[in-house]
Amino acid sequence: MIILGIETSCDETAAAVVVDGIQILSSVVSSQIDIHHPYGGVVPELASRKHMEAIVPVVIEALAVSGMDSKQLDAIAVTQGPGLVGALLVGFCFAKSFAFALDIPWVGVNHLEGHINSLFLEENPPSFPFVALLASGGHTSIYHVTSHTGFELVGQTRDDAAGEAFDKVAKMLGLGYPGGGVIDRLATQGDSKNIVFPRPFLDKSTFDFSFSGLKTAVRRYIQKNMDTYQQQIPDIAAGFQEAVVDVLSFKVVHAAMMKGCEHIALVGGVAANNRLRERVRQEADLKGLTVHIPCIDLCGDNAAMIAAIGYHYLIAGTVSGLCDDVYSRARLR
Repeated sequence: MIILGIETSCDETAAAVVVDGIQILSSVVSSQIDIHHPYGGVVPELASRKHMEAIVPVVIEALAVSGMDSKQLDAIAVTQGPGLVGALLVGFCFAKSFAFALDIPWVGVNHLEGHINSLFLEENPPSFPFVALLASGGHTSIYHVTSHTGFELVGQTRDDAAGEAFDKVAKMLGLGYPGGGVIDRLATQGDSKNIVFPRPFLDKSTFDFSFSGLKTAVRRYIQKNMDTYQQQIPDIAAGFQEAVVDVLSFKVVHAAMMKGCEHIALVGGVAANNRLRERVRQEADLKGLTVHIPCIDLCGDNAAMIAAIGYHYLIAGTVSGLCDDVYSRARLR
């Protein structure tokens, strides 16, 4: 089954052509980082307008790279939510109209399910069941995954997502947007032992997360050291990152042990963080667990993962209708 995937949940306009949910023929992503960088975060209205400008060229490029004609498509999968409503509507309405014009089935899918199914676009994907840590700018959750479409929520953030905390701390330090990559790079130049920040919820009684207190601790440190903190930015970045990584790695490994799973997966934009990838592998090795992480290109928002999860709903006979709409917030089905 040849599926066109479309993703416009936030600030990337993406399209991909995927065969049978596992073989990527093309994956095109148009980023809006330069547009939102001056504002220190995503501006929803600007994101929606840029999606409208980019959606047709991106789909045309994805089809061209794949070597496929639109008439060869068997179906379309598109992000239905969660995300920014205005941004979601651009991709969703395009997919709905394109599928109607081509007279092929289409399905709206959950963006989070897409991230988890990005694992199956790689060689040697995890076998079921496994525990997945999904960490991104908008979400930080742990799931017990029993099938391509079967998910049990084990724990989630009570406030800021991990990626959101990275962005906000980067903004405090004057490092710009997005913050994850720049903090990851700066942390290698600092020493996490020089400035130790609190580890929220680092215990065995819960799998939930909370990063707002950690973010506040960084702000207070900056305020108390206004005259010197600029010389300490690499140490602050390293100390903050180590606190986040300690919590994330501890929770996901402990969740896998509790669920009796041999496999751990990291997905979402924060899964691109080098220190997190390193620490989870270290902790998993100590427990005899295997770790699965998508390549960097599949960690961030992309349309290949949307086509991957869409395939499993389509072969099960689940399709969307012309009256279906997007949603901004939702758990996995």
